[in-house]
Amino acid sequence: MATINTAWDHVSQNLFKTWVIMFFFSAFTVGVIYVIAQGFGYGEVGGLGLTGIALIMAGIMNFVSYFWSDKIVLGISGAKPIQKKDNPELYRLVENLCIAAGLPLPKIYVIDDTATNAFATGRDPKHAAIAFTKGILQKLNKQELEGVTAHELSHVGNRDTLLMSVVSVLVGTIALLADFFMRSLWYGGRDRDSRGNTIFLVLAIVAAILAPIVATLIQLAVSRRRELLADASGVLLTRYPEGLASALLKISTDKEPLEVANRGTAHLYIANPLKGQEAKAWLAGLFNTHPPIEVRVKALREMEGRV
Repeated sequence: MATINTAWDHVSQNLFKTWVIMFFFSAFTVGVIYVIAQGFGYGEVGGLGLTGIALIMAGIMNFVSYFWSDKIVLGISGAKPIQKKDNPELYRLVENLCIAAGLPLPKIYVIDDTATNAFATGRDPKHAAIAFTKGILQKLNKQELEGVTAHELSHVGNRDTLLMSVVSVLVGTIALLADFFMRSLWYGGRDRDSRGNTIFLVLAIVAAILAPIVATLIQLAVSRRRELLADASGVLLTRYPEGLASALLKISTDKEPLEVANRGTAHLYIANPLKGQEAKAWLAGLFNTHPPIEVRVKALREMEGRV
């Protein structure tokens, strides 16, 4: 007998899988740091010091990103703030969903582009913003736009910006350590034999090469999982899975790329704005920022009538 999944099931499953990934990511980070520290020939104190330096450097970069990334992203995307008088229907739609979600009203922006897409940003619900392209406002009906808005508000309510900042710190720490280690092999003034035994040196070289790639793959896996979570959480607000499912299908069939988007901001949007660049094969798909549209639509339609 087939298992019937409700929206709550999808939410709990995606939350569980997110934290499983985060647990293994944390363990992976600790392991990489340990191997590289041993490769440097450091003892425990030296290894901890190296780890601390990497964490501080990555933390500073992501602290800046956390507090100012919303302004940077909105500026890059060319999003312009609008007032209630500019689009009262859109404002009412966002206000109603915010009441249902128990969230403060975010600032609303519009991007002057006929491509269909939207994104949310901001470090917490009190400093959130949601941006819509002109194309998505023109091409989606009210129920579809409501589904998209609920999805983006769910990102705000689920604190996805905070989670991805934590993930970025871990990725940045690994990348900094790997780069520092590889540079030290070529330019370091110390005798390589003093760096530790040969086994750890070889393991550290392998870790320095592969760990940043693996860390990026884990980061993308977390991003895809949070997209599925936002889909399910959004359904709990609208009580109408087909609205978002239909919106995603319309967005996926619109082949117009979003001109202001780039690889650095693509993960923020409800669907990949870089049309025609989504990887289809399983292995290549590991590098996608979003789950395949067909997977998302299938999950949404499984929730139909079971919200």
